[in-house]
Amino acid sequence: MTDVNRVNIIGRLTRDITSDERSFAYLPNGTARANVSIAVNRSRKNGEQWVDEVSYFDVTIWGKTAENLKPYLTKGKQIAVDGYLRQDRWEKDGQKNSRITIVAENVQLLGGKSENGGAGYDQPSGGFAPKFQPRPAAQNGGNTNPMDDVPYGVDNSFPEDIPF
Repeated sequence: MTDVNRVNIIGRLTRDITSDERSFAYLPNGTARANVSIAVNRSRKNGEQWVDEVSYFDVTIWGKTAENLKPYLTKGKQIAVDGYLRQDRWEKDGQKNSRITIVAENVQLLGGKSENGGAGYDQPSGGFAPKFQPRPAAQNGGNTNPMDDVPYGVDNSFPEDIPF
């Protein structure tokens, strides 16, 4: 039987990506690497009360994904990470050390604008999905499609009673 090493996790970034080499850097071969930390909240019942527990995980993002996400990886931003666990072992001053990190294979930004005002999906300064802005009829470029000039919600071609 084959072993399985998969991680799917959703959490919030604990710090901004900065220009220091520990959080974002390029390797000598030109590959980008971003190291982030995420906090994952979990609630559990302790007697009659709900208790919140927070776990912190280090995540490494590689390549074009790291480069493309760098401007959006701000403190408090919620992300979903799909990847695998990697254990690093080393010895320092006779002491054996070990650390487990998540290596991201897929990262998704979740939610809209982050709470701290950073760039988000709904901001025109670099979000992924542009906001809909209706175009005035005078600026429709001479388009002959009459539906382009009908404001949203004015078209009466659908009955008011929807059967579901």
